Amino acid sequence: MDKVTSERIQKLHPLVRDEVKQIIKECDEALTGRAKIRITQGLRSFEEQEKLYAIGRITSGKKVTNAKAGQSIHNYGLAIDICLMIDGKTASWDTVKDWDNDKIADWDECVKVFARHGWDWGGNWKTFKDLPHFEKKSISSKKGHIKISWRKLLKMPKDEQNYVIF
Repeated sequence: MDKVTSERIQKLHPLVRDEVKQIIKECDEALTGRAKIRITQGLRSFEEQEKLYAIGRITSGKKVTNAKAGQSIHNYGLAIDICLMIDGKTASWDTVKDWDNDKIADWDECVKVFARHGWDWGGNWKTFKDLPHFEKKSISSKKGHIKISWRKLLKMPKDEQNYVIF
């Protein structure tokens, strides 16, 4: 796991940090060639979310999100975006390349790892597909099993570090 990924994991919600470390480890083990996974985005502030939402609406560019501040699972540290780092130098979002020549696209290998851990892939969404995006679908806590949605998260209490309390 590279330093950038490790730093971004430390900013995620505490309840998913160890799980994300395990997912990255499993992805990197599955990718036996030149590609390794990197987290390009994790926790995102409401302010950062508003700036992204403005792209293609208020500022120039192609729309990158339909989520306003508070409507993205990133805002709660429960979502990540990834890329593949080739030879530790070049970022790739190529979803069909098979860098390790095992007849399975490296991206697909990672999608399967995330799915085994109960994470939703933005590539499965019916509209506004977000191929680099993965988000936690539910959390197990002392209060039981909680299905995650931004509407629920927005209303939940937060701790001193501003993480939702489950």
